[in-house]
Amino acid sequence: MSSSDETTVHEDKTFTNINYAEKRLENREFINCEFVNCDFSKSDLSHNDFMDCHFKQCNFSLTVVTGTGFKDVTFTGCKILGIDFSKCNKFLFSFTFEQSHLDYSTFYGTKLKKTKFIDCSLKETDFEEADLTSATFHNCDLSGATFVRSILEKADFRTARNFSLDPSVNKVKQAKFSSLNLSGLLYQFNLDIDYNGH
Repeated sequence: MSSSDETTVHEDKTFTNINYAEKRLENREFINCEFVNCDFSKSDLSHNDFMDCHFKQCNFSLTVVTGTGFKDVTFTGCKILGIDFSKCNKFLFSFTFEQSHLDYSTFYGTKLKKTKFIDCSLKETDFEEADLTSATFHNCDLSGATFVRSILEKADFRTARNFSLDPSVNKVKQAKFSSLNLSGLLYQFNLDIDYNGH
């Protein structure tokens, strides 16, 4: 962004029921703002910054976030389908996701250390080459999620389900798993695992 662009700063505001679908937002900075029940589907939020913001029950399906900054942003009960987070501003990039649908989104090559995914659907989500050190996947559905050359050290998968990841192509040192979901680490061996001990 060139210095001639005038940036509008919104601080400590609440935005409710705003329909921003398929629109373009430009030169905006949001600090400590709350967005409730807003529709950003197919909108272009490129090169705007959101810091210490909370999105509740918002729709981010197919939203464009090229160069967008998200710092200490929480998404609760949001639809975040098909978003390419790998194009975001790498220097403003920290999240918490709660009760949200992130299906078909990509975090390819991103740094997600200590990120919390709580009660989320992460179907077909791409975590290839992502750094998920100490990330938490609490009660998350990871059906079809991709983990390749990902850093999963100290990540917590104990209550995650439907994941499949190959320890030989990911860094999994000190990652936490439950004995009930270990099959997600062994899928590539095509084993028949019996949980009843018969």
